[in-house]
Amino acid sequence: MASHTKETMTKRAWHKTNQGRKRKAKESKRSTPSARELFAACGEPGKPVK
Repeated sequence: MASHTKETMTKRAWHKTNQGRKRKAKESKRSTPSARELFAACGEPGKPVK
């Protein structure tokens, strides 16, 4: 039977790994602006910028 300390450390390691994966997934959702957001300040095509 595994010791209580070993069980705790294994559980903690998995918890930290999962938290890192969760954080990276959240960051990567909006890592770059869309084309609409990127060129919003340029105005409409064919018209001069105000």
